Amino acid sequence: MSNSLHCDLKIPMDVRGALRTGISRLREKQVASYTLAAELLLLHVLGRDRAWLYAHPEEAINPEELDTFLALITRRANGEPTQHLTGKQEFWSLEFEVTPDVLIPRPETEHVIEVALDRLALREMRAGRPQKTNGEGFLIADIGTGSGCLAIALAKELLAATVYATDISGAALSVARRNGARHGVAERVHFLESDLSRPLSVDGSREAAFDLVVSNPPYIPRRDANTLAREVRDHEPAIALYGGEEGYELYAGLIALAGQHLKPGGIFVAELGHDSLAAVQPLLDTREWTAVGVSNDLAGIPRVIAAERRA
Repeated sequence: MSNSLHCDLKIPMDVRGALRTGISRLREKQVASYTLAAELLLLHVLGRDRAWLYAHPEEAINPEELDTFLALITRRANGEPTQHLTGKQEFWSLEFEVTPDVLIPRPETEHVIEVALDRLALREMRAGRPQKTNGEGFLIADIGTGSGCLAIALAKELLAATVYATDISGAALSVARRNGARHGVAERVHFLESDLSRPLSVDGSREAAFDLVVSNPPYIPRRDANTLAREVRDHEPAIALYGGEEGYELYAGLIALAGQHLKPGGIFVAELGHDSLAAVQPLLDTREWTAVGVSNDLAGIPRVIAAERRA
């Protein structure tokens, strides 16, 4: 066999070998969570789950799949987020399509869902109604919906509620609509292009009284852009990341919009940026709001702020 022919042959590789190679290359580039990233990319290429992956370490990988996997590893090593390479991210036990047009859903944002559902249950209990509700008659708004993860998760939990989800980005809304269709809530979740300067419009009317307004607004200080991981700074949409030079500038408009549209006793729940509590909480310490509360995430960081519109 000639040396040139030998060099053209592809060396067979099994699942274990491919995973080790991927992990090694990502570790060399100091990619965060390199083992998980390599696993997710290999699972994506093979169309398998993690249980299969570790039950079949000696399964041969065909050359085309190996080439695809190693190409994705190279792209991840060069800074592209794993979620953009696989096109998906799990949130609230649901799989969401993600693209560079939307913020990648983070686990900490699930606290917004938890607080919202707890607040709704408490409200129902105070009114003498069953705490567990299907949301019948509820009108919910998600401001700055991005991938639609908050709106869709709430629609899955409250099976009779109607949800209006807004975003300033038409491209993000296209992703959100596809996610709504994927999860079977397209008839109850309505996606609208809007910003904080425009009142919410429901069926052409601006008089709708919402039971719940939620939001995960942009809250990263623009002055901190250079401190972000490159996969965030270079690949996620700036319009969904930065909330102004200090990071908390959008909350005043958001709270004003929520106050304008919530019914008396309606609930407002929003995710907080790091170190933004001191600037945001005074915006709710007014006669218009009551029952202001702050919830910490698992790291002890103030993550969610909630309040009720005073009756």
